[in-house]
Amino acid sequence: MARMNKTKAVMFHLVRYGSITSWEAIKEYGATRLSAIIYNLRYRYDMNIVNQEIRFRDRFGTLSSFVKYVLVREENKDYSGIIEEMKEYERERED
Repeated sequence: MARMNKTKAVMFHLVRYGSITSWEAIKEYGATRLSAIIYNLRYRYDMNIVNQEIRFRDRFGTLSSFVKYVLVREENKDYSGIIEEMKEYERERED
């Protein structure tokens, strides 16, 4: 199997968990350019990913926000190949 890259790691994360934030991408995969990865997933891999803006007040009371990227699962899309590749990668890591 090919080496894991950040784009595939984020793709697997979206298929498995349904959404990802910049903080999760940095923490889990070392991916600091999540918006560029999402762009590639949308236009090169034809994945339907929407932005969900999350608003909150920070520790100083200032209104702030961040984006949560959410995979919209479509009935005509088959993610089984991605899931199998993800499982294969995880099996190889265990060895």
